[in-house]
Amino acid sequence: MITYFLISCFVIVVCDAGEYAPILSQESELNADGSYRWSYQSGDGSAQQQTGQVKQIRGSEPTLDVQGSASWYDPEGNLHQLSYTADENGYLPYGPDVPPIPPAILRVLEWNAAHPQEE
Repeated sequence: MITYFLISCFVIVVCDAGEYAPILSQESELNADGSYRWSYQSGDGSAQQQTGQVKQIRGSEPTLDVQGSASWYDPEGNLHQLSYTADENGYLPYGPDVPPIPPAILRVLEWNAAHPQEE
């Protein structure tokens, strides 16, 4: 649910540029198995696409495996691009504008992976 909230906020921020931009192309598909895909491209150069499919993980409820990307131009004309995945492991954005994980946090994550908590 948090994934959909974050993605919705991102779309709102990108779309709320203050000027009207016509939609040049738009596609949307929803399948009976729960998978979907959608995309759009607007006249101001912004674009976004997303695909999702239901994934069954043994011993748990079905989850949604999402992949997508977005691109837009800032007021200075610089292109920004963001790609992301969202699945049972959480939301993972990547791209040139996404800062790297700080080394201290990477060390903690590595330590946690090497020392799993006993049940």
